[in-house]
Amino acid sequence: MTVSPIHHDLVARAKEITAREKAVYSERTKRSQIATERARKVMPAGVPSSFQAYEPWPIVVKHAAGSRMIDVDDNEYVDYDMGFGALFAGHMNPAVRRAVAEQLEHGSLYVTPCELDAEVCELLGARYGLPMWRPTNSGTEATHDAIRLARGVTGRERIVKVEGGYHGHHDEVMISNKPPLELAGPAEQPNPVPGSLGITKRVVDDVTVIPFNDPAALERALQGGDVACFIVEPVMQNIGICLPEPGYLAAVRDITERYGTLLIFDEVKTGITAGYGGATCELGVTPDLITLAKSIGGGFPVGAFGGKVELMSLIAQGKVVHLGTYNGNPLVMAAAKATLSEACTLAAHADATARNGRLVDACQAIIDRSGIPAHTVRFGAKGCITWSRTPVRNYRDYKSTDFDLAFAQWIHGINRGVLLPPGLDEQWLISVMHDDADAMRYAAVFDEFVQELTG
Repeated sequence: MTVSPIHHDLVARAKEITAREKAVYSERTKRSQIATERARKVMPAGVPSSFQAYEPWPIVVKHAAGSRMIDVDDNEYVDYDMGFGALFAGHMNPAVRRAVAEQLEHGSLYVTPCELDAEVCELLGARYGLPMWRPTNSGTEATHDAIRLARGVTGRERIVKVEGGYHGHHDEVMISNKPPLELAGPAEQPNPVPGSLGITKRVVDDVTVIPFNDPAALERALQGGDVACFIVEPVMQNIGICLPEPGYLAAVRDITERYGTLLIFDEVKTGITAGYGGATCELGVTPDLITLAKSIGGGFPVGAFGGKVELMSLIAQGKVVHLGTYNGNPLVMAAAKATLSEACTLAAHADATARNGRLVDACQAIIDRSGIPAHTVRFGAKGCITWSRTPVRNYRDYKSTDFDLAFAQWIHGINRGVLLPPGLDEQWLISVMHDDADAMRYAAVFDEFVQELTG
């Protein structure tokens, strides 16, 4: 990639901003530092999930409500992370809070069915157009169970996934999440690269990795007739927001059907933030199985997978086993029911999506006016700024974006009360509890950053 002198100057200025803002961050988050140092003595990296670790230390939160969070140093943030997209209902949504409080009067765990289980599955079926569902406790569980079901249905062992796609932290899908390019092989036929120590060679050998937005690569991968499933986010959200090109998902649906391979849409991140019926309904392509989590739970730990009757019947027959003490936990099911039926209604979806559209338009206007090498992407109530002039259509495109500019924007924003995910490739979420002032706060801080970057 040829770097222009102007771009070089922007990167140099971004590094100056980063150095200054790191010092500001250290000064304003001293109690977070103390809390993290304490936690590091009893938890690796001082965090319960490695996604939550970033340098020099993460902010440590003591309160959240609506669209805001307050850290232990009493700094207030407009939260655009929203639990990596889990909090479309917002922090402590009144309907969710009320439903959980009411259920708590009747118990927190039964390990036998309650009526809420079926009610939530009925709501999911109505939204996504697939009739049978099982609740889980996380997105990782949902994708793990869906893959096992696909293997049970087809009698095949191999799976295909997309390079740069994240589907949870079980071994089969911790392959080529974000592989180093020196290990990743050719772009058109990537190497499967384990994302962690502890993943066996046998697991790696059962996974074929292909680029997103490349139907021909999928067809090549399925020609052996031994692939149980292709698991894919219909809109990739591990590399910012990477949209499917026109016709791609329809081609994927056709190719998988021709080769007897089940198609799994991982909607853990798109979920109900993409639209009332998720990306599945928004984009008009129906897979064999769908996995969900995050936004359907209103901030409670939940997941689900659903599909066609003839596939899910293998669980009813006991041929494919699906277990879990906390599956269908009544407190979680109460939260999910309130999220799906009260907090995130069709009207609330429309309002949040329109509000996000106004934010995206404002950010794009700033980009257009300044001429910086960036562009915006939107999908439903989510949006992102990607630091390249051209759209990202796969993982290799994402690797060509400018991470120095992205980091400078992130740390500049967090010091001004704009809380974005720390991964530099994530997206913001406008929840049903963000108002117009909340949404446009992001644009105002971004404008301030761009003016300093280009001034």
